[in-house]
Amino acid sequence: MDKKIRRLRRARKSRAKIAELGVARLCVHRSNSHIYAQIIDASQGRVLTSASTLEKDVSAQIKHGGNAEAAKLIGARIAAKAKEAGIERVAFDRSGFAYHGRVKALADAAREGGLQF
Repeated sequence: MDKKIRRLRRARKSRAKIAELGVARLCVHRSNSHIYAQIIDASQGRVLTSASTLEKDVSAQIKHGGNAEAAKLIGARIAAKAKEAGIERVAFDRSGFAYHGRVKALADAAREGGLQF
C-alpha cells in the first residue's frame, strides 16, 4: 500500500464517524504548494463555503501557500466565511493527514475565529 491509499483509508474512517454526528464538516486538504478548506453540509454533501491559498486576495498576502503561516490565514478566513453563512459548529475532517503542522495551524486559527469543533 502506498502513502496516498493509507491516507485515504484513514480519511474514510473519520468521515464515517463524522457522518454519524450529522453536523457540517470542516474538510482540509493540503498539498506541497497550497492548503484548502471547505465546510460541507452533512445532509446534502454540498459545499457551503470554502477558502484556499489559490484565492487572489489571499495569494497577494502570502509569499508561499504551503506553510503554517498560510494555513493560519486560511483558518481565520474560513471561520469568517462560516460566520457569514451562519455556521458555528463543525466537525473537523483532517482528511487522513496528521494533526500536526499546517493542519493544526489551520484548526487553531479557525477556533480563534469562532468556530466550535
